[in-house]
Amino acid sequence: MNRIVVGADGSEPSLLAIGWAADEAARRGASLHVVYAVAPWLFDAPDDPGAAQVRERMLRDGQGIVDAAVARARERAPGLEVTGEQTGGQAAEVLVERARDALMLVAGSRGAGGLAGLVLGSVAMQVATYAPCPVVVVRAAEPSGHGEVVVGVDGSPAGAGAVGFAFEEASVRGVRLRALLAWLHPVSAGPGDMVPLVYDREILAAGERRLLAESLAGWRAKYPDVEVVAEAVRGRAARVLAEASVHAGLLVVGSRGRGGFAGLLLGSVGHAMLLRAHCPVAIVPGRP
Repeated sequence: MNRIVVGADGSEPSLLAIGWAADEAARRGASLHVVYAVAPWLFDAPDDPGAAQVRERMLRDGQGIVDAAVARARERAPGLEVTGEQTGGQAAEVLVERARDALMLVAGSRGAGGLAGLVLGSVAMQVATYAPCPVVVVRAAEPSGHGEVVVGVDGSPAGAGAVGFAFEEASVRGVRLRALLAWLHPVSAGPGDMVPLVYDREILAAGERRLLAESLAGWRAKYPDVEVVAEAVRGRAARVLAEASVHAGLLVVGSRGRGGFAGLLLGSVGHAMLLRAHCPVAIVPGRP
């Protein structure tokens, strides 16, 4: 479905996320669906009249949050098709469910219930880990959509989805794509692959550059309009990508890379970018 889902809770980070999601939906010609999750018991019918009054007041307040979010999105992108929903359930669980038929899911870095000083809220972390579609976490600062798109490349099959998503984003935004492959030492390519104890750095660097070029080749052909800067950089991926995000409009990484442990849903690089990136971060799940 050509729809973007965004979480709302009235907090400043969620308002930034709604603005970002409205811009993105307008760029893609998609609709936007705002979701606010509240305690399920609010939708019960209590026998106590006093409890009913409390329930009704809280539901009115919640609907006010939804209405304000919808109004903000429509103001940000006039003509955009925007719908809103207040529903019962745990926020991350509800958002993941709504994302099953969505183009992407957008969330603020922290919510209204977060502890002061937290860099990343639990809902943002959970949806980035479990959502079946790309998840964009908008950092707690007014994001710019005009910088280049940066994508972390590792040559793994699971990472191909992130590369494709990054090319698509660069194309719809009309900006340059910077593709970065960070390496420090040889990495096993699969079960039974022996990693050498001694290696030639220049030979390894040439191999990493070749891997980067191969990872981009098909996408370059599909998106000939996208200007690409491809760099194989010696360094830790988290540091290389965090530095590149300073002037970026969006940073894209896969949910798990070639160095991750089997069974992990969110790798260490993705986790680090949610904490350290200077721009919105897109976590793209690997495809079978």
